[in-house]
Formats: sequence, C-alpha cells, structure tokens
Amino acid sequence: MKSYQKLTTAVPQPAACRVEEEGAAPMPAGRGKLAPWWVGSGLLVAAVLLSAITVWVLRQVSGGWPGPALPPKCLLVPESHRFDCYPERRVVVTQELCESRGCCFIESSPPVGGKRGVPWCFYPPDFPSYTLESLNQTVLGMVGLLVRREKTYYPRDIEMLRLDVEFETDTRLHIKITDAANPRYEVPLEVPRAMKRAENPIYSLDFSRDPFGVLLRRRATGTVLLNTTVAPLIFADQFLQIATSLPSRFLYGLGEHRGTLLHSLDWSTLTLWARDVSPTESFNLYGAHPFYLLMEEGGDAHGVFLLNSNAMEVALQPAPGLTWRTIGGVLDFYIFLGPDPNMVIQQYQQVIGFPAMPPLWALGFHLCRWGYGSSNETWQTVRAMRNYQIPQDAQWNDIDYMDGYRDFTVDPQKFASLPSLVEDLHKHRQHYVMILDPGISSTNPHGSYWPFDEGLRRGLFLNTTQGQLLIGQVWPGFTAFADFSNPDTHQWWLENLQRFHAHVPFDGLWIDMNEPSNFMDGSEHGCPPGELDSPPYTPAVLGDSLSAKTVCASAKQKASVHYNLHNLYGLMEAKATASALIQIRGKRPFVISRSTFPSQGQYSGHWLGDNRSQWKDMYYSIPGLLSFSLFGIPLVGADICGFSGSTSEELCTRWMQLGAFYPFARNHNTQNEKAQDPTVFSPAARTAMKDVLLTRYSLLPFLYTLFHRAHLQGDTVARPLFFEFPRDVATLGLDRQFLWGRSLLVTPVLEPGVDSVTGYVPRGVWYDFYTGSSVNSSGEMLKMSAPLEHLNLHVREGAILPTQKPGTTSEVTRENPLRLIVALSSSATAWGDLFWDDGESLDTFERGSYSYLVFNVTQNIFTSTVLHASTEATEVTIGTLSIFGVREPPSKVLLNGQEKPFSYLDNQVLTVSDLGLSLSQGFSLQWL
Repeated sequence: MKSYQKLTTAVPQPAACRVEEEGAAPMPAGRGKLAPWWVGSGLLVAAVLLSAITVWVLRQVSGGWPGPALPPKCLLVPESHRFDCYPERRVVVTQELCESRGCCFIESSPPVGGKRGVPWCFYPPDFPSYTLESLNQTVLGMVGLLVRREKTYYPRDIEMLRLDVEFETDTRLHIKITDAANPRYEVPLEVPRAMKRAENPIYSLDFSRDPFGVLLRRRATGTVLLNTTVAPLIFADQFLQIATSLPSRFLYGLGEHRGTLLHSLDWSTLTLWARDVSPTESFNLYGAHPFYLLMEEGGDAHGVFLLNSNAMEVALQPAPGLTWRTIGGVLDFYIFLGPDPNMVIQQYQQVIGFPAMPPLWALGFHLCRWGYGSSNETWQTVRAMRNYQIPQDAQWNDIDYMDGYRDFTVDPQKFASLPSLVEDLHKHRQHYVMILDPGISSTNPHGSYWPFDEGLRRGLFLNTTQGQLLIGQVWPGFTAFADFSNPDTHQWWLENLQRFHAHVPFDGLWIDMNEPSNFMDGSEHGCPPGELDSPPYTPAVLGDSLSAKTVCASAKQKASVHYNLHNLYGLMEAKATASALIQIRGKRPFVISRSTFPSQGQYSGHWLGDNRSQWKDMYYSIPGLLSFSLFGIPLVGADICGFSGSTSEELCTRWMQLGAFYPFARNHNTQNEKAQDPTVFSPAARTAMKDVLLTRYSLLPFLYTLFHRAHLQGDTVARPLFFEFPRDVATLGLDRQFLWGRSLLVTPVLEPGVDSVTGYVPRGVWYDFYTGSSVNSSGEMLKMSAPLEHLNLHVREGAILPTQKPGTTSEVTRENPLRLIVALSSSATAWGDLFWDDGESLDTFERGSYSYLVFNVTQNIFTSTVLHASTEATEVTIGTLSIFGVREPPSKVLLNGQEKPFSYLDNQVLTVSDLGLSLSQGFSLQWL
C-alpha cells in the first residue's frame, strides 16, 4: 500500500535520495516507500488509528454503514487534511460518483457563507500516483523519470513524466514536471538561465519514490516548506494537479482577487482566469498571478511561483494545505527562499523581470472621468484645478472622446478642441493620457476605417477554429480582437498610434478591456464543440465557462490557441504599447493596464478596476495595492473616490487622503454621476484634498527614489508592515495601514463619521511627519486624532526622507529647494538616499545620467555624500534640514565647519534653514 504523508511541519525523513549529496546514482526499478506518516508521531496518532479501527469494527458488528462499508483508511484522514477528489462545480457529489474515482466518501457539515467546505469526496492514503523510477545528476541539478501505472479519472493521462530540478541560486530552486515524450505548451516568458549549480543552497530537497513526492526544507530551521506527498500528483492533458502542505497559515498573493491581504485557508478557492467584472469578493478578476508568499513561524518567508498561463484554481484548506489545479501547460515551479519577505519579492522579480522606472510625472496626481462629454468640459475641469492651485500632472479621457467608441478616432463635434487642450496641457507642463481598447470595430464600410482594414489585410486578428475572423461585441459594436502574440500586430499597433499622435500628441496610454472583454460569450456565433471550449474540467470561473464575457478558448492566435494565451493578453498588449510609446516619444513610457500577468511591471502599471463609491471599496484598495507590490507591479492604485455610484464629500475627502499615497494616484468617475474632482466640493473639503496632494508632491523625491530601488533591485514601494517587522506576529494580518518603503507609515481613516483612527505602531520610535513629535511604541494599537482635514503619517526612527517644496506639477516641484527630514533613532543615527535624474529620459541609470546621494547621521553629524553626479543635480538646492529627536538643545550648529543659525523646539526638532547648498556637492552639518 502506498502511504501519503500526513500534513505536518515535522515530516519524518523519507526513504529517498537526499539530492544535495553529489553523484547520486540512478534509482533502481522498484518501489521505494515513503515512511508511513504515523511513524514517530507518538501516542496521539496511534490513539486516532486505534479509535478509527474500533469504530469501523463496531460499525460492521452493528450493521455497518448505509451502503458499502467505509474502510479504516478513510476514517484515518482528519477533516482538515481531506484533499478534494471531486472538485467539479455544479455537480452533486454522490457516494457512487466518488467511489467510481477510487476515493473516500464521508458526508460532513454543509459549508457556511458560500464556501466549499470540507470535501465529501477525498483521496484515500493509497490512491495511485506516479513512481520516481530514476534520478540522475546533471550539471545544474538532476533529471528524473516519473511513471504512472494506473490511469486516473481524467482523459489522456500522461503516463511518463520528466522531472527537471535546477539549483539555480542559493535562494532559488526550479522544479519542472512535463511530458517525457511530447512537447507541451509553455509560457513564452523570458526567464534567467542558471549557468552553474548553486554552491551553498539554504534549502535541502528530498524525494519520495513511491508515491512520488517532493519535500523541501529550510536548512537553518528544518521547516518543511513543501511536502507534495499529501495528495496524488495528477498530470493529464487537460488536468494537472499537485498539492502541498504549508508550514503556516500566513499566505499572501495569488491574484487578482478582492479580499483581505492575508488569505483565509478555510476551504477557499482562488481562480486565475482574466475576467472583466467589477471587483467582487470570490470572483476571478482582471489579472492572473500564480505566485504566493508565505510567512513561516519565526519570521522567515518563502515564495512559490507556478509559471503557467492556463485557467487555474488554487484550493486552500486549514490543514494548512494548498492544491494547484490547472488545465494545460506544464508544472513549472520556482521557489524563493528569502529568507525575509523583501528578499523573496526581489528573488521573484529576478525571474520575471524588474519593473520599469516610471517618468516622474506618472507619480503626480491624475484626473479622469467617463462622461466629461466634450473636450471643452474636460478643459474647464483642468482650468478649475489650476484656479484653485491644486496639484495635477495629467488629465485623462475615457472612451467618450472617440467617434463611435472606435479606437484611434476623435468625436469631431464634442472633442474637436482636443488637440488644443493637449497643447495647453503641455504649455502648463502637464500631460495627457487617453484610453484604448483592443476590440477593433469591424462594421465600417471598407476603406473608411484604416485600423480594421489594415489589420484584416495583414491577418492580425483572432480567428475561429475554421480560420474565419472571430467577431465579438464591445463598445463600438461588432469587433475583431487584435492578436498581440503576433509581432506583426505590434508594428500595426505602432503605426496606428503614430497616425493618432500626429493629431493628438498624447503622453501616456490607458489600455482597458484587455482580458479581453467581450459583451458576448465567445463570439457572435458562440463557440464550437470541443475540449478547448468545453474542457474535461473547468476551474471555478465566474460564469462557469472559459468563454464567459470573453472570446472562445479555441480561438486561434499566432503563438498558440487562446486557451493557452488568454491570461497573457493584457501582458502582450502592454508590451506592444510600451514599445510603441518609446518609439513615438523617445521617452519613458507610461502605460496603465487593467489585465496583468507576471513580468508586466516591466511594461505597465495597473489600476484596480471598476470599483464603487463605498467605504468598503476604499478599504479593499489597500490589500489590492499591497498584493500588486508582491506581484512586481509597484505602479498601482485604485480609482480615488470610487468609479461607479455616487460618492459623498466625506468619503471622497478620506479617499483623496488615502489615494494621495497610492503609488499611482488617479481620481476617476463614471458617467451619469455627479463630478468628484476636488474643485466641486466645499471649501473645507477642497482645502483638505489640496493639502494632502501638496503633501504627496512634497514627498516626490522620496517616492521617486523608492521607484528607482524597485527598478534596480525589486524593492517594494507600497509595503505591508510585516515586510519590515516579520517577527512581529501582530503585523501579519494588517491591511488597513501600509508603509512607503521602510520608513513612512500611512494610517488612513476608512470609516464614516469619526474623528480618530486606531492603528498599529510597531515597536520603536516614530515621529509625526508634520510636527516631528515622537511616539515611543512597544508595538501596540494607538488611537490617533484624525479630523476630516488630517491624514496620519509617521516617520520611522533611523530614516532620512528627501522632500521638496511642492508645486502644482511635478516639473514645477522638482525646481524647488529640497528639505531633508531626519528621524533620529534611539541611538541618534539615521540613513537615507536620493536618486535624481531628468525625470523622463530612457535608461538614465543604465547610461549613468543620474545623481545618487546617501545621507547619514552619526554622533551628531549629518553627512551628504554624492556617490554619482550628473548635470541635473546642479540645478536644485538643499534648502532646509529638519532633525527629529534631538534630545538636548544645541549650543551651535556648524555647516562645513561654519556656524549657522538654527531653531530648536520643545518637541526636540532642530531646523536649519536657508542652506542654499547645491545637490551636487557633498556637505556635513554638526550640532554641538
């Protein structure tokens, strides 16, 4: 009898090859058994076993179960450890159906709150799986052969699999399982290739031979990170499943979904299939990110990435355990060992690519709505913002600027003055962004609409299985869908954008509806019969069909069928769009996309979709933006004040305060609702909104430097608190606050009718951003005053923040003097840095066209050191130094040895003004 491992973080040593040993010989044919899970588990497990057998015997004596007798092996499996053998939705699972699959059937309590609950049909400990027949060393790791001798219940079982293991780095492991005999679809994503085997990996890897399983441990602690022996591996042509135990319940990632940052492991299922739907709990949303981060006991962290773009679901259960199910491709896993969460995310981005450096103006305030109605009304909004001197970097338009909702057109009546509006924006050092959809109108008379005519002539649209144009319906009516998997489509897209830019010189692009969205299911003719559109297993997608509100899975694209490429559609369009912007403008591209996939941070940012003007939507934006920080897409935000529905003045004020600290800050509104830009509210609300935007603009040097670090090495910008305090268990579930970088704590108000907010302040000294007054926390929840005009911001001890006198645009701001805020630690030290370039040119870091400064405080001496200099730095000055936490009043302050006037307040804030120092020159300042 095969025996699966019981889920536990203390897994017994399997009878397996310890793969870190050099020169392991091929495994002999035959059956290497995994030690039964009850060995070494003590009297408790023995008692469970004895009890189960006793119950079984008594049942037989007293007449048994209603129906066939339930074998003891089924009773042995605790509820939390039951891995689902019949995950199909919309099926009433009977004992007969279950046992036809060779599985155990035990009815349990019905689920609560719409969740699946404990599976009634689950795998017995001896369910047939693969056997590891051989394992040979390779230069980078090893290669093995897996064999299945008994078929499963899904068609086209693949009986022989190839196992490839590569020890790519000391902190990265690559495990890939695929068909040993035939090629299969794999995600066309460029990933790094290891050139040599890791010399000192911080992990150890064991295998179970029969049944096949992987056991991955962290060397330093012995913690079992993966144990795939908990359920059988299934690898059929259109159903791939692998399960693992988890070392804790602290699991994050697996997007795109709406919910708390920390996932519930209470029998929840997360589906990954890009879908156009307003963000709703439990639905599969716009993007697909098969990556999770897990916090282990003691504060270590690891991450797992499944490089697979097919429809997928991830089932979570309280054991704790996790099951990956996908319906195509291969099982291609990357495991990142951290050991801290920041390092896990950096290691993940070393595989998928670091995010692009955005232009500085992208970090300013953006304003948009669907329903301005005309370019003149849009222009009036821009003028009102200027009139009140409210910061704004970019004005946007939604689809109402188009003629008949057709891409690359302008409504000749209502938006006739659009070119003049864009010219005026540029004169005021502002920028223009417009929306584009991938559905191209297909019903215009031949010769009247170049985008469709030329795309059709070149064969650049999705086709049906019969090779005919696939026609769906989006905003302009009947549409064809651009095939961005075809390189020729990128050229056509560029040419369309070039033609339009000659008329309306836009600066950035907003690519929407790119799941792709379709108002029909599949096409105007539905979808053909077959196993692409009706696969043997359909994950728990909204609408119960792969074609629900999108195109047919069987649609033909250049690179593969849409069945494989659907989740990549937004990524491929973003790549084409960023490339086109670079060629047209010769500057850093600015692209915001709705649909996303791993690696997309290289090409675009993301907004969290069509939210609602409700308080709960404002809250959910925080776990949303923090999740995308994990996914390597730091340029992220939600529609401030809500997209659909009508906002209130209080909600919009609070949301503007929170939204001013989204990395991507845009206020956006739907049509037929009252305006919600800052100018339309009462003077008090308008002032509060203006003030918080000025605070954001003052912090642009700090925010820009954070994005540089994201681009350079994969640091997060908006950051969960547990990233900085991983051993503080109180932070692991926090998602109503967040950090910018390491050192700026944002605590927004997220509920109506209050004038205070309770937030967690981690252990240490924190300073009020506005006043410099200190709070010495033991790691506790603190009640903070929060009148409607106030957002609580705190600076962490030991940080130095570069700030700047704010202006009404980022370009105006960058000309103003800098103010350096020093937050002394309890040992009177501090550190910070500043990245500075021209804000828009391509590859400034790579070309050396930048300045980089490091600030340091020790022994009452502040030092600015220029590590790299460029001409831009000569054009800005450092005007003020504010030092928080100076415990004794200084008698004098020396700047480069010369005495300098200063002020000192009772709250221990030392300020030295009128410094007039060029950013390009290092200096020191001492207080005595």
